Amino acid sequence: MPWIISPPTLTGRIVELSPLRPDDAAELSEAVRDGDLHREWWTSTPPPENMSADIAAKLARAGDGTMVPFIIRAATDGRALGVTCYYDLEPTVPRLEIGYTWLRASAQGTGANPEAKLVLLGYAFDELNCARVGIRTKFSNITSRTAIERLGLKRDGILRSHARLRNGTLDDAVLYSALAHEWPVIRSALADRVERHVSQD
Repeated sequence: MPWIISPPTLTGRIVELSPLRPDDAAELSEAVRDGDLHREWWTSTPPPENMSADIAAKLARAGDGTMVPFIIRAATDGRALGVTCYYDLEPTVPRLEIGYTWLRASAQGTGANPEAKLVLLGYAFDELNCARVGIRTKFSNITSRTAIERLGLKRDGILRSHARLRNGTLDDAVLYSALAHEWPVIRSALADRVERHVSQD
């Protein structure tokens, strides 16, 4: 039986995360064109023409209980900003990972990413009572590594030659995590970052 039977809608002041649906494909196809995120050689972000298939694959994993995918929307106007997921779900610990995340270029640097992580970590630690939440990224994705480290997660290690990139080269995976006892400090830091973005608007 799936661990998270009824995926929640997680609402903040900048973003709202709701369960991903097939009919989100058109909006997300438009969102991924903002910055042409899918053209970066180090990313696995789906191109617009593959968005429906990518959503279907994520929903298939949701159906077998191995993933909980969300669409990220702007809290103010509902505009689609990107996607993120819970995956590697292990309720016996309990633990999970946050990943498969992308944000349209115009939403980057707006507080959308830290608040998305704030509500995802909050649900994982406060509602699911997770002992550990992990985030991993490709070693070559310096932007992602910097963003994760700014969130306050600790670097656990590197899995060498873990993924093959679009250009055919092998890349390492960098593993980060937050533990339950670290969550209050991380939550406070993320909340401060979100507050600064909200105050600027």
